[in-house]
Amino acid sequence: MKNDPSSNEALSQVLAERVLEKLGFPSPSRPTADRAGLAALYAAQCRNVPFDDTRKLIALRAGHPGPLPGDSPREFLESWLVDGAGGTSWAIHGAWTEILRACGFRAERGIATMLVAPDLPPNHGTTSAQVGGETLLVDACIQHGEPLVRDPRLETGIQHPAHGVRVRPDGPRWIARWRSPFAPGSMDCRIDSLASNAATFCAYHESTRGWSPFNYQLFARVHRNGGILLAVRGERVVVDESGTETRSPLVGEARLRFLIEELELDEAFARAVPQGVPMPPPPGSAAALTGA
Repeated sequence: MKNDPSSNEALSQVLAERVLEKLGFPSPSRPTADRAGLAALYAAQCRNVPFDDTRKLIALRAGHPGPLPGDSPREFLESWLVDGAGGTSWAIHGAWTEILRACGFRAERGIATMLVAPDLPPNHGTTSAQVGGETLLVDACIQHGEPLVRDPRLETGIQHPAHGVRVRPDGPRWIARWRSPFAPGSMDCRIDSLASNAATFCAYHESTRGWSPFNYQLFARVHRNGGILLAVRGERVVVDESGTETRSPLVGEARLRFLIEELELDEAFARAVPQGVPMPPPPGSAAALTGA
């Protein structure tokens, strides 16, 4: 198994086997290191490992001084096996990359930028894999459901009403347009590099400690019933397989039921997830500078 030399995080065979079994691949039904195997693994990832901020909310609210949860792929996966929680982009993609490598794929961490405002530094981790001479994006946060070919000359995409995405070349980089709950219509994610390492991921992850949209309120995203299930800014959001969106309040017992019954988190862990607090404006923004 190939491993990032800066991470020293080669997964043990025992841990990899446990993770694959929970993803739905009991021995000897292991995914093969080809296009079909990648598609099966990625679909299972989107269904079973939520992109969520639950562990980060717990750590930040408690003032834990150590590394943010999930910096270590091994720790991320061992925790997921127990509590069912995922992580935000830097954590989830570090672990996802190592799982792909454990299955024999040439997988790499990547650096990207969600273009929520102009002139932003990188703010999103991602993962790609090389299969049969093609570069395939398998983003565990955007969760486009199928591996997406990255072509340096042509626009490519996944056609799906709930989680479709398009990727187009942008000079030496690429722009992925996807359906984000934070933006009406769609959001652009600029893929800056498909070659990063564990140390860089940890540094970017640590830089979010002071401010991130995932530091204050519950956020979750996972595939369910052919569509997307989300928690966003105090609401339960369902985008069904036709692309139709419905919203309902997510407070009190409804929030706890969502975490346990729908996100499928361990009950004791779910009860420890703190309530949301108002999100301050980003440091350096006009609103932060004026106190608005």
